[in-house]
Amino acid sequence: MKKIILVLFPIFIAGFLQAQDPATLIQKIREKLEKVNDYEASGEMKTNVSFMKVPAAQVKVFFKKPGKLKIKNEKGISLVPKGTVSISLNNLFSGKFQALDGGTDKVAGVPVRIVQLLPTDESSDIVLSKLYIDPVRLLVLKAKTTTRESGTSELEMSYGKYASLALPDKLVFTFNTQEYKLPKGVTFDYDDGTNKNKEAAANQSQKGKIEITYSGYAINKGIADEVFR
Repeated sequence: MKKIILVLFPIFIAGFLQAQDPATLIQKIREKLEKVNDYEASGEMKTNVSFMKVPAAQVKVFFKKPGKLKIKNEKGISLVPKGTVSISLNNLFSGKFQALDGGTDKVAGVPVRIVQLLPTDESSDIVLSKLYIDPVRLLVLKAKTTTRESGTSELEMSYGKYASLALPDKLVFTFNTQEYKLPKGVTFDYDDGTNKNKEAAANQSQKGKIEITYSGYAINKGIADEVFR
């Protein structure tokens, strides 16, 4: 019996991954995201960019529909490069798009369904999003997004307490530093001004990484628009 189960289980998983069409799968995840009108989250952020000296910081992350996002450290400076629209799932799911089947894969050992989102609005900054979805929990575990302004970035997420609302416990955002205009405040605070750092900044060819580990969320409590200015 155990041998039969071991043989049939991969077949069952493969069938389950293909059971839902991409549009239905995306709609179910979107319904989860729609439950959150706003949130204020606390956490620790680590930034790894070759030409910047950025220590780990305690941060507040603010979100408000439809796509407002702000990250502040204890000094009130936003540490996220401009144009990082894909750091928020809500932004990826906004607007109109075609959902296309991209096959199957695994993320951290979890079988996932790949769905490609192709915007139908020609003016959209997003060119293509490839989502790696856990169809059992209806969660996006990874997203690769290409935008007109900022090139290609990758977002990986792990979930726990707030999985029912599709809010991650941790996210890792990887981006091409060559394509980004970094906030002036960050460069001013952490660039030591040496020729080595200036040369690196001028040749931003490496990948940058932002890692946020959340300690808690305050959800749907209301956030003033002034917070995002």
